[in-house]
Amino acid sequence: MAIDETDRKLLDVLLADSRLSYRRIASAIGVSVATVINRSRKLEKAGVIRGYTAVLDYEKLGYDIDAIINMKISKGKLFEVEKKIAHHPSVAAVFDVTGDFDSVVIAKFRNRRGLDAFLKKIQTYEFVEGTNTVLVLNTMKNSQISP
Repeated sequence: MAIDETDRKLLDVLLADSRLSYRRIASAIGVSVATVINRSRKLEKAGVIRGYTAVLDYEKLGYDIDAIINMKISKGKLFEVEKKIAHHPSVAAVFDVTGDFDSVVIAKFRNRRGLDAFLKKIQTYEFVEGTNTVLVLNTMKNSQISP
């Protein structure tokens, strides 16, 4: 789907604060409220806007460990393993990747014990050939990008 400058401005405002009213968004980007409503619905219908959500500070919620888990998975079993792992409540994202590994999992844990239990669990999965875990020490940036 092609988006124009008005759509970009609308998306920028929503990325900054998706709780704003249509009226405030319209004022911010210099269009009518009807235009904001119509453009928002169009972007939602096209799947560009997939939802509206809050941005949480996981450290304040007690999640002190962010882990990036690289995985080698048996040929032909990638999607099966990824679907299984994606259902775990600590998993934030699962990616197919190129390079030395087949998949990357981004997960958050309250403590080392939680991470340890998760790693031991996924390493028992039949088609997981190996993992390499990286702990995040500091997050310099973690946000969505402007279209």
